[in-house]
Formats: sequence, C-alpha cells, structure tokens
Amino acid sequence: MKKTIRQKVEAAVLALAVENGLKPGQLNLGQIVVEEPKDPTHGHLATNAALALSKALGQKPRPLADRILAALADPEGFIEKAEAAGPGFINFRLSNKFWAKALAEAIEAGESFGRRPPTGRKVLVEYVSANPTGPLHVGHGRGAALGDALARILAFAGEAVSREYYVNDAGRQMRVLGASVRARLLELKGAGGDFPQDHYRGQYVVDLAKELLKEGSPLPFNFWELGEEGQTRWLSRWAGDRILSDIKKDLVDFKAVQETWFSETSLYEDGAVDKALAFLKAGGHLFERDGALWFRSEPLGDDKDRVLVKSDGEKTYLAADVAYHWNKFERGFDLAVDVWGADHHGYIPRMKAAVAALGYPKDRLAVVLAQLVNLLRGGALASMSTRAGEFVTLREVMDEVGVDAARFIFLTRSHESPLDFDLEEAKAQNKDNPVYYVQYVCARIFSLVQKSPFDSAKADLTLLTEPEEVDLIRHLAGFPETVETAARRLEPHLLTAWLTNAARLFHQYYARHRLNDESQPHLSKARIALAGAVRQVTAIGLDLLGVSAPERM
Repeated sequence: MKKTIRQKVEAAVLALAVENGLKPGQLNLGQIVVEEPKDPTHGHLATNAALALSKALGQKPRPLADRILAALADPEGFIEKAEAAGPGFINFRLSNKFWAKALAEAIEAGESFGRRPPTGRKVLVEYVSANPTGPLHVGHGRGAALGDALARILAFAGEAVSREYYVNDAGRQMRVLGASVRARLLELKGAGGDFPQDHYRGQYVVDLAKELLKEGSPLPFNFWELGEEGQTRWLSRWAGDRILSDIKKDLVDFKAVQETWFSETSLYEDGAVDKALAFLKAGGHLFERDGALWFRSEPLGDDKDRVLVKSDGEKTYLAADVAYHWNKFERGFDLAVDVWGADHHGYIPRMKAAVAALGYPKDRLAVVLAQLVNLLRGGALASMSTRAGEFVTLREVMDEVGVDAARFIFLTRSHESPLDFDLEEAKAQNKDNPVYYVQYVCARIFSLVQKSPFDSAKADLTLLTEPEEVDLIRHLAGFPETVETAARRLEPHLLTAWLTNAARLFHQYYARHRLNDESQPHLSKARIALAGAVRQVTAIGLDLLGVSAPERM
C-alpha cells in the first residue's frame, strides 16, 4: 500500500528535480515519509515530501506540494483523491481499484504473503537458557514464547536464523544442585541433618532423590564409597542431565525447539575461556587488582569495571559469557539476539562492552528482556499446587490452559512490560479469551467457505466497496509492514495486536453483512474471496507466533 504511493511520489519529485536542474543523487529521498494519517478523515495515506524536500528544491512547502500533485502520474487509477493540506502535507484517498489490486496480491501470494526474500544475514536467537537446576517456570515460558516467535518472524523476514539454548552446566549452581539431591537422599535413608538454607528446596529435588532409591536405580555400585565430594560431583552431573531432559521435553511440547544446545562446560574444556581472556589482555582490556583479574569495561560503556578471574583463581560467569559470545561471532553470525529475564538488565552494558572489546560493533548484540509474569485466576493472584517449591511451572500452565493459549497470551504485551496472565480467561470459550477470539475467525471462515455455493476464484474484487470491506483490505495490506517492523524492532507483540485487530474487523463485518447471498452472486463471490484472504493471512500470523489456526472449534 505505502510502497505504491511512495513510488509515485518519488517519481513526481524526481521529475521536478530534473526541471530544476538537479541530479537525482542531490535529493535525499529517504526523508520522504508515507504513512497513515492519525485522523482518518484526512484520507488513507499522507506524505511529508514537500516539507522534507522544500529546501533542496528551492520552494516553499505548500506551493511545492501543489507542484508534486500536478506531476503525479496515476495511469492505473489507484488514487481517488489527492490534495495538499496544512503547511505542505499531501493526503491521498485510494480508489476501489487500488484496494481490489491489494487484495488480489494478497490472495495470489498465498502462504508467502508478507515473506521477504533472503537478506543474506545470519542471526542466532538464544533463548530460555535456564540453569538445569530446576523445572521451567512461567517466566521461562514467556521467554520461550518470545524467543521462538522472534526466530519465526526473523526467518519470515528473510534472515537465516538459528536457535540455541546455552546450558549453564558449570559453576557453583551445579555443585549446589548435587549437594541438594545428596541431602535429600540422606534424609530418605534416615541419615540426614538440617537441610541447608542455600540449597534447592523444591519438591522436584525430593523426587530426584526418590528416583535414585527405586529398583533399577542409576546410582553407581560404589556410590557410597565415593565420599561427599565424589557423591556430590556425580549427583550434579546426573541431576543436571535429568532436569535438562525434562526441560527439553517441556520446550518440545511448547513448540519452542532449539537446534543447538551449547554447553558452558565445553568452553572450559576446549580452552575457549582462556583464549578469550588472552585476547582481551592483548588488547589492553584487562588489569590486575587485589589478586584478581579485571575487565576494563567502564571505558566501553559499563557503569564499572568487572572481575573475570577471582583472587582464588575461579573464573566468573562473565568470563564464560565473553567466550560464548565470541564463539557466536566466530561461527559467522552477523547478529546475536539474546532473550534474557528481567533481572539481567544490568548485565547488558557489560556484555555490550565485551562485544566491543572483542572487536565487534556493539549493535551486533541485541538483548531482549522478558519482564515478569503475574499469574492470576479470575483477577486474583493464582493459587496452584506446584511441585517446584515457590514457583509455578510452565508444564502446569500448559496442562491447564493449553499451548496455544499460553503462547498467545505470553505475546499479547510488549516484552518490556509485566504481564498479567489470567488462567480462567485463557480457558474461556468467548471473546474475553484473546487467542479464542482470533482462532475463531479461522474456524468461522473455514465453515463459511466450505458451505458456500460460490466459487471465488474469479471474483470481481472491485465490488467490495462497503466501509467495513475497505477497512479489512487496508488491514490485510498492512500485514507485510507489520511483520517487517516486528522483525526490525524485535517485538512479536506487534503481530499479536495486528491479529487481534484483524479479528475485530472481521467479526464486525460478518455481523453487518451477508457473505453468502444467492440474490447477489457476484458480490458474494467477492466477499467469500475477502473472507478467505482474512483466514489465510490470519493463519500466517498465528503460525509466526507458534499458534495453530483451527478449522473447527
């Protein structure tokens, strides 16, 4: 929609430039904006071309707007009305012929409508990456929906996308996991003392210990001879692998499947951490103080310098993260998109500083923070039985409301805002349930088309002149731009909002007009074609969010 009008405006401006003795390269056409006016009475589209280029063309904006209008070529008859307004804006009202063409293009494109050609850019989306020390909770669920939807949208927008989970299987948290299982194991055998306050306390730890005491237990035959340190080390590996297996199953069932599971331990085993530290040291980015090795990150935008190796020789999480992100770029990725939890906000500047110290532009790393989820039931804080201690698991939410509802609701708001997730609303079979409201469009149209006596293949789309029809076509025509914007801004909720508005427009249209009217066969063909396009594009949008488009509900 905007592209067609922009091309006509640019052609008119270039013609005027030639008349003024200017070369095309002397004009900055990038200053031209074509957008929908805030006031719909001003028309379908408006441009600032006269205001933006008045100085370059040596004319005042309002007279220049009139000259641009005079130079506009519209042999197709796409512009019903164009007029100058205000200080020099140009408003356009587009014709039924234009909207018919826009709808025809959407129908013809089919499942590829809105898809962009390959950009040649490689993008790695890393998401969830929860420590394998406990089950995924609802916060991880929001990050999973966000990361997977981003990967889908970026791929649809032409990027070569890979998906990855960074497994934090090294460090203190894994030792604590092993010690926690050991403590519960001793309790079950009647030999335990007071459970340490800093250990993992969820019921899942007890369940892991019980599994080890069952017949056919994976415990090695000499487990009790290994001593506390050996037992803890074995339990850390076993429990971590066991929890990670459950995490993988949860994500598969949630339709958020990573292609690569990258082990933090591997960075130490293959020397990548030491290599990264040596690189930073050679670049003058490291210094020693109080027996520790520090990263000089403050000059690179961090709020203070950071420790990479403690005085006792233990490397910090940051040291491994520096090596990990270097590895991402060494693998040839042009952009690394990290989806983190809200509590990692302060970690962004230090990682951006690390990227710069490694010799890459900071914008090669994009961090998306998933804010907190408030779980509600009928508007009040939810009370659910959970096996995980003090949090509700993603598995519990999936089991109660379903994957489609969970994913869609996780994506209804910007990732930068906290989210209220009402379990009762998510299960409702009415318009109060946002995913039901959208999916019902797909089911309703499928039934409508199946029962229709009209073949819409050769429909005359210019017959679609009702305001509700034009509004629907306009909305459909804006889908490619919505996808492009969501990809560029890394904001899947823009697509969720588009789908919700599409559903609202269609439900209103369906309530006011007969789509199968035997007394008006030609009009009915066109209306069935429009309905089919709405279902087609809605299904594309739902798929980009990882949500199904049902034929029946």
